[in-house]
Amino acid sequence: MNANKMKKMALSAEPYKLPADCWFDDACILDMDYFVKNLSVIKAKGVRPDLIGSIITHYASKWLPDLSTGEEAEKDFAAADYEESPESVTASWMKKRFFVETLVGVLPPERDSIACSFLLRLLRVANMVGTEPAYRAELEKRISWQLDQASLDDLIIPSFSHTCGTLLDVELVLRLVKRFVSLDEAVRGGAALVKVAKLVDCYLAEAATDSNLGLPEFIALAGALPAHARSTNDGLYRAIDTYLQVHPGLSKQERKGLCRLMDSQKLSPEASVHAAQNERLPVRAVIRVLLSEQSKLNRQFDWSGSFSRTRSPTVGFDQPGRCLSKREVTAQQMEIKRLREDVVRLESQCIAMQRQMERLIDKKRSGISFFSWKKLGMSAQRSGAAEKGTDGESGQQTPMDAKKTKPASRGRTPRNWRNSLS
Repeated sequence: MNANKMKKMALSAEPYKLPADCWFDDACILDMDYFVKNLSVIKAKGVRPDLIGSIITHYASKWLPDLSTGEEAEKDFAAADYEESPESVTASWMKKRFFVETLVGVLPPERDSIACSFLLRLLRVANMVGTEPAYRAELEKRISWQLDQASLDDLIIPSFSHTCGTLLDVELVLRLVKRFVSLDEAVRGGAALVKVAKLVDCYLAEAATDSNLGLPEFIALAGALPAHARSTNDGLYRAIDTYLQVHPGLSKQERKGLCRLMDSQKLSPEASVHAAQNERLPVRAVIRVLLSEQSKLNRQFDWSGSFSRTRSPTVGFDQPGRCLSKREVTAQQMEIKRLREDVVRLESQCIAMQRQMERLIDKKRSGISFFSWKKLGMSAQRSGAAEKGTDGESGQQTPMDAKKTKPASRGRTPRNWRNSLS
């Protein structure tokens, strides 16, 4: 096949499915410069960008096995038939770098012309061979436009930097997420934001298994998304629990800061039950989960009670679900009673711990023990006795002393009267 047939296939109006033995297998395509020239001619003819993107994707996956996945990678590695000596490893490395930089330069400017999975694989190879920062920045910008179309397998890119201690390139994913969030809401849409939030939570659960992942990096990636992006926090709770399990040496304040990322109101009943029995969580986080679950059950009872009492014509639009049976209501009432008992018990424990801490703090601040207070009281008693002795010597008489002396003077004759009688 020649280049004319390639042009005719590219200029066809209908989408064309590429067969296995198509013109891509022609030996002339091995020349990168020849491929770029023919691709520029195709672009000049006004071919659809998605078709140009499929041409680039197939060509790159065929002659660069690092961009293939699964069974395609094994076939491409076998077809490549590399018989390189140890001296040619550097030459192969430079060839891959030139190949990646050339592909980035011929990508169509339209956003959806290239699949996001292919761009992520291309970025992985670009980081591996150390391409220029400008080409990697261009790939990151294009990936952030359609990050909601990415998969977890494509997003798990290893860290090729010697200065980074983590296995995965968490900083790269953080840059992609921040760039995606900064896009205009009309461009990315609300559904795309929810997909990216689920993707980030799954990525955090995988990255949390690395013991070298620092807490600031985890919190930065988890907090890069707005609060309304997560319709449920089950994925985030799973990532937090995995991180706490792999990093048992976290302090109490660090565990509290990590659990503040999670909204207990957005946990499912299964996740709430698991969190209420999770010993790795702080006590306050468990209390918040129990209180939120209790408030959910109370609202559900209020809804069911209002629907059972009144039958309005628009009940079908207001009712959140079916009416509960008597057995389900009894089971939920028992669950609420158990949750209330747990909440009261945890609150009493917290209050007791708080009072004990306050007593210890007050004792530490005062610096005066019980024995010093006792000595102080004994000295006060001694000083009071000394004051009484001083009053007796001066001849002053208190009202109590006057009362004591009155009975003694009743049976005696005054001295003046004795003198006068004699």
